Amino acid sequence: MTDRSLIVARLEPGAAADVARLFGASDATPLPLELGVVRRHLFQYHDLYFHYVEFDGDARAQVGRARDRADFQRLSADLDRYVKPFDPATWRSPADAMASEFYGWERRS
Repeated sequence: MTDRSLIVARLEPGAAADVARLFGASDATPLPLELGVVRRHLFQYHDLYFHYVEFDGDARAQVGRARDRADFQRLSADLDRYVKPFDPATWRSPADAMASEFYGWERRS
């Protein structure tokens, strides 16, 4: 089963290319495969950052598992310079940045 997640945060002005470079480098390693990542898309709207990612299996479980990995911790530390919590007062973990889906539609063949 494929699961997906949408992470919402703040993006420093002019940082999109740096964030894309960091993910490009990370996605060229075994990390995404080992976490079951199927697809990733990064979006920006003004100072907002949207990270859409699809997983084989449960997205929250995979993100939770990733937090213990040195390569994921390194990527997160590198991203900290550019990506900030949407609401720093309530942010405790990546799970706090995940949007909740409230409607979906798919075309049936």
